[in-house]
Amino acid sequence: MIFDMHMHIEDSAVLGWQMSAEDCIRAMDAAGVQAAAVMTLTDLPGLNPRGLELIAEACAAFPDRLHGFLRLNPALLEESKRLLTMAVTELGFRGLKQHPVSTLQHPGGAATIELVRHAGELGVPTLFHCGDEPLSTPLSIAETAAACPDSVVILGHMGGYFHVDEAIDVAEQFPNVVLETSAMPYPEKIREAVQRLGPERVVFGSDGPVSSPVLERHKVVIASLGEEAAGLVLGGNAERLLGVAA
Repeated sequence: MIFDMHMHIEDSAVLGWQMSAEDCIRAMDAAGVQAAAVMTLTDLPGLNPRGLELIAEACAAFPDRLHGFLRLNPALLEESKRLLTMAVTELGFRGLKQHPVSTLQHPGGAATIELVRHAGELGVPTLFHCGDEPLSTPLSIAETAAACPDSVVILGHMGGYFHVDEAIDVAEQFPNVVLETSAMPYPEKIREAVQRLGPERVVFGSDGPVSSPVLERHKVVIASLGEEAAGLVLGGNAERLLGVAA
């Protein structure tokens, strides 16, 4: 099964973002992707108060294909912990999403660390936006990984354009860190990450429909990982991390 670890669904009139579950499924079909982790482009509590319901409804409509991640603002810690607990235990969500750029919360801050620990206690990973902007660099998120050794921390975009080597270094230092490939433009860095970390520590993501899942999947293919490693990166690792059956 090809599993995309990073896709979006959103309906925010304020921001002009409209991406339906059907849009997501069409993008997946075009790329030959069978299943995906889906999340909003906005944080809860925040601009789209129906964010949780939006993802829950999408996953209920396509239960074998869409698996929810809840994007939360750790500044509102107790409410975020409550929402995450409900999402995971009652609605079957599979993970937490953190975007330090939009929440303005440092990954090494006490609130973020507590929320990521809570995700680990619930048995789900945390996917961070990890790129070139302040608050999102791999070394910033390394503080979270160090403080939360029992939580899986996924570096979305594996460092973006200019911090890819740093992301691989961080993952080499912390065994609870996994790299996710979306919107990072260097196939050879995917191959290097697999060689240095092992194929079990890298997962395919597209950031679709914002980015093209077709292009993002092809990037993994041309990295020439070998059949077994490519199978893990493109789907096997996600199945294991999220407890999703093929």
